Amino acid sequence: QVQLVESGGGLVQAGGSLRLSCAASGRAFSLYNMGWFRQAPGKERESVGTIDWSGRTHYADSVKGRFTISRDNGMNTAYLQMNNLKPEDTAVYYCSSSATPWHATFDYWGQGTQVTVSS
Repeated sequence: QVQLVESGGGLVQAGGSLRLSCAASGRAFSLYNMGWFRQAPGKERESVGTIDWSGRTHYADSVKGRFTISRDNGMNTAYLQMNNLKPEDTAVYYCSSSATPWHATFDYWGQGTQVTVSS
């Protein structure tokens, strides 16, 4: 059974940084694409960015240049480094993973971690 557990959320002032972690278990981590998503109150869930099995990354325009996604296959963990945070980054952040190796679909989800950015 695949499990994804996020950690690292919290309260930070605008301009600050946070690093979120997503620990995966239940299968060979390196074969699967990973994604970070977020959902703000009253809004739909949106993609923050993705990292594929080879390490290639893509980002939403709203976070380009501020957020970095990485993965450590030896630790079965994906990361979201968030710098220069803005109040509009406030949301619950979720990591997700594909169910099929090398596929860019997102089928498994963590429980989410709250990020709050104060102005």
